Amino acid sequence: MALTKEFEYDCEVRGEHKNVQVRKCTIIKDGDEEVSRTYHRHVLHCRDKSNGTWADTDISGEDSTVQAVCNAVWTAAVKTAYETFMDNQASI
Repeated sequence: MALTKEFEYDCEVRGEHKNVQVRKCTIIKDGDEEVSRTYHRHVLHCRDKSNGTWADTDISGEDSTVQAVCNAVWTAAVKTAYETFMDNQASI
């Protein structure tokens, strides 16, 4: 049998600023039999200021189900609240 690799994604929306926790499951199969299952987790925030100014977080590399969750919960109000919160934290 041939080895195949499959991916599954779980998302959880957390907190006031709708941070999206992503769990990516990588499943290795030999035919129909699962031989390995590993997990990787990461968190996505609605806005990014790594280039010095606020911008929407680039989610283009995420799975389509993760993108759909982010697009549903990251409203303009959520983004504004996140920016205000983070800017206030920087001034403390």
